[in-house]
Amino acid sequence: MKRILTLVAIAGAMVASGAAFAYDGHNCKEAGNCWEAKPGYPEKIAGSKYDPKHDPKEVGKQQASVQAMDARNAKRIANAKSTGKFDYDSAE
Repeated sequence: MKRILTLVAIAGAMVASGAAFAYDGHNCKEAGNCWEAKPGYPEKIAGSKYDPKHDPKEVGKQQASVQAMDARNAKRIANAKSTGKFDYDSAE
């Protein structure tokens, strides 16, 4: 029993000591600027796999989707003002 308790205590100490050296991301350069990259993250990401290439067509699709959503919401609000009751399906 004493041997098991000793092993549990040693395992707990190892876990606690490992947590003390873990990356926490709290090295602030100045007040409010506490972001830093994880260890091993490249300094320069342009042209690497971390550099997203945004396709103008895909961005345009998103913009069209948002505009359509705004138009549907405007119809819903207009219907709610005229009837006095909000109906989510009224714009379709």
